[in-house]
Amino acid sequence: MNAPAARFLSPSEAARQLGISAKALRLYEERGLIAPCRTPAGWRAYGAAEMARCAEIVELRALGLSLSEVARILNGDAVILGRVLAAHEAALEARIRQCGDSIARVRRLRTDLDHGKMPATRDLIGAVRARPAIGVAFDLPWPWGGERFELRDIRLLNYIVGPLGSGKTRLAQRIAETLPGARFVGLDRAGDGGAAVHARLDADPALKARVEASRAALLADGAVDSPALTALLASLEACDGAILVIDMLEQGLDASSQEAIIAHLRRRGPEARPLFFLTRSSAILDLDAVGDDEAIILCPANHSRPICVRAIPGAVGYEAVATCLASPEVRARTAGMIAWRPS
Repeated sequence: MNAPAARFLSPSEAARQLGISAKALRLYEERGLIAPCRTPAGWRAYGAAEMARCAEIVELRALGLSLSEVARILNGDAVILGRVLAAHEAALEARIRQCGDSIARVRRLRTDLDHGKMPATRDLIGAVRARPAIGVAFDLPWPWGGERFELRDIRLLNYIVGPLGSGKTRLAQRIAETLPGARFVGLDRAGDGGAAVHARLDADPALKARVEASRAALLADGAVDSPALTALLASLEACDGAILVIDMLEQGLDASSQEAIIAHLRRRGPEARPLFFLTRSSAILDLDAVGDDEAIILCPANHSRPICVRAIPGAVGYEAVATCLASPEVRARTAGMIAWRPS
């Protein structure tokens, strides 16, 4: 009896089975991570070996790794693997501490309940969550009409996305004004070639040491040194406890630096302070890599109220978010360009 023919999948079938987009498969191929077979007509086809390789990539991406880090691990780079494992160990230890705190809160509530004291709803919710929920609410600024906006559960990473003129910068500024302890980091952060940043680092040796350590790790992950990278790290590494709201996280960073910085931010662990940032880069907001503790806030083009969008194809607002994003190469090529001007 002849052996059954091997089963090959089309890009759409393979993407569906892996739970990613066909665009992600093309990106994996462009980066040399996979090499799908070709049919006699030239169409891509994914067999068992290709699917196994793709599954490994998807799992590694789920750990918050950049594509360059994934490539190095798959090629047997022990240095990057050791760093990833150390970061993962630290994150697990942080979760263990959080679980211990949650268990202690639950026990206190049960003791109160046994003594006839009904816990407040806020205390109950805080006890069963992995971490306390942080929220913000305010009336929307212009170009909206003062509608009420509420963000009840701020995540560790919060992306703010929208087309040009959608009001996303004003939304970000209002979040920074309203959220206790928040600070807005504008596009002028690397102004004057970074002279102000370097003066700040020279005046604070501890901050300078933290920035140098983070920069070294990012450069090892493929980032390119630049004043923009140093300025961004100076804000991220400041120990003032502020929740940062960063205008265009990708400002001044090339593609490899963007991939390295978002992977770096994902590895901070569950006890890190939340971050908000505007972006229009598909390297920063890779819809196939968004984790459970990340949120996407879309400012619609028609100035209806901003909404939270799930990173799932078919979800409300998903396609609108996808159309706002472009590759770092496209973003660099079109930087500063205005598509149209009113007459």
